[in-house]
Amino acid sequence: MISNLLAAGFSSAIRLLTGARALWRCSPSADHRVYYGNHVSHGDFVMIWSALPPALRREVRPVAGADYWQRDALRRYLIREVFNGVLIDREAQSRKYDPIDVLCEAVDGGQSLILFPEGTRNQSDEPLLPFKSGLYHLARRRPELEFVPVWIDNLARVMPKGKILPLPLLCTATFGDTLRLGADEDKDAFLQRARAALLALSEQSGSEGNGGRS
Repeated sequence: MISNLLAAGFSSAIRLLTGARALWRCSPSADHRVYYGNHVSHGDFVMIWSALPPALRREVRPVAGADYWQRDALRRYLIREVFNGVLIDREAQSRKYDPIDVLCEAVDGGQSLILFPEGTRNQSDEPLLPFKSGLYHLARRRPELEFVPVWIDNLARVMPKGKILPLPLLCTATFGDTLRLGADEDKDAFLQRARAALLALSEQSGSEGNGGRS
């Protein structure tokens, strides 16, 4: 009960803070999906999660690094009880379970996922870092999954580094058309196609931010 109230509170707070809006190129669906986005802040998965229709949120689980979210009791409570996250070990030397096995188990349990294929927050001047291979391995193991690119615009500027108070900026999560792994598609081709789909949304988002509509 408390965790559900907290989840609703987080969703309301991010909408109030950012004026968060969702733009859908595909239709919202309860089908098994992987929502993958650009990664610029710790609030990214909350932004995507909050942009989903309320009926879908409890069936969509963010994928998060265990090393960050298990550092203290508060973070452990938030990621497990409030956001129902899927924790993976990012350090190959110390991990006990294969991350793809963990993701497949969540999908087989009926959940969709939110993940960030760059693998870490992008603090460079490039719009998008190269994708890690996990997106492909998950698609190969579960070819029925739909992959949905989600471009998050402006969230990194809401709380700039060194600032105490957040800035009131409009943030947008743009959900692109779904894609699936092709029957004979190899890793490089799939990752390139998935990355290109996400970058295309960034260009559309910039156009709309300047008054254009697609």
